[in-house]
Amino acid sequence: MHTFTKMNRNVLAVFTGSVLLLSLLSCSGDDDGTVLPEIEAPEIGFDTDDTDFFLRLGDTLSLTASNDNDFEYEEAWSLNDVVLSQTGQVEFTPERTGEYTLSYRAFNSAGSFEKEFRIRTAIRLRAITEDSNAYVSELFEFLPAPGQFINKNPGNLESAEGIIGKKGLVSLGGWGGSIVLGFDHTVLNREDEGDIIIYGNAMPNFAEPGVVWVMQDENGNGLPDDTWYQVKGSAHELEGTIQHYEVTYHRPGDPSADIPWEDNQGNTGVIATNSFHTQAYYPQWIAADSYTLEGTLLSSANIDMSNPSYITSAPFAYGYADNTAGGDTIDIADAIDEDGNAVVLEGIDFVKIQTGIQANMGWLGELSTEVTGVADLSITH
Repeated sequence: MHTFTKMNRNVLAVFTGSVLLLSLLSCSGDDDGTVLPEIEAPEIGFDTDDTDFFLRLGDTLSLTASNDNDFEYEEAWSLNDVVLSQTGQVEFTPERTGEYTLSYRAFNSAGSFEKEFRIRTAIRLRAITEDSNAYVSELFEFLPAPGQFINKNPGNLESAEGIIGKKGLVSLGGWGGSIVLGFDHTVLNREDEGDIIIYGNAMPNFAEPGVVWVMQDENGNGLPDDTWYQVKGSAHELEGTIQHYEVTYHRPGDPSADIPWEDNQGNTGVIATNSFHTQAYYPQWIAADSYTLEGTLLSSANIDMSNPSYITSAPFAYGYADNTAGGDTIDIADAIDEDGNAVVLEGIDFVKIQTGIQANMGWLGELSTEVTGVADLSITH
């Protein structure tokens, strides 16, 4: 006869419990005995097969992702790491021109699905209609430098407004003085053709070249608050031409006195007054006692003052306002960015003209760019 000890009872209890546990583990599933399926990674379909899109400002792209295998997952649409949506639908309305990558990701514990969509955006072109004006239709800013015509015709606000929709005459004063104008339509960049004509009062032997800047309405708000691109003219590489040039003009204590200035190259000088124009030369509507203008200084090498009674200023080959008699053709294709790289613009909506040379020409006074009109060549022809 075997003796059933306390130790035997403990071993039996452990064995019995283990069998019961194994039995419970072997019975997976719901209470009704059904077997739960294993989860699988997302399989996603879309409402389009396209992955490349072109939008103009104001357009909206809508995309929809669908579940193709009925397993649960989380999802997100992102643009440059910014989440736009966490549902199957997304809408994207660009606020700027450029290129974008829209990313979609669906994921669960079994895996993930990812896809990218490339989006290129461009300005919304304002079409030419039967009511469109060939000439600029809006004045956004008139900021002249001091000069002999300032504070009277043709160097006042009335004169600046006089070239809207037609020809007139406005003087921009000494170096850096500028005017910002807009068209009532987009001026298209025509291949191998000039696009804009700027009329001035240049003569064959006397030019007062102005630097031209153009802007497209990238954000579509109708204001010149995007990026200015300089039109690269023939003097761009000449010795004496300086990019990112600045001049600060100071109001004199005596309104009839010369206007002192200093530049960011360490030079100083004056806009000299003369007996032909005795009014104040410092713009009277500028409240500050000094103001700074910046832009591109053009070489003054074409100015010949060897005969004080017959001063000449030869024109540059191309690319500037008030440079040649009869008007100057401007090609949008010559536009460059601030680093001097060529840019491709489909069209432009705004133009800025700025006196380009700092020169005191004796009895003739300061060199000052004058503008008599700005027009779209596609309409004028």
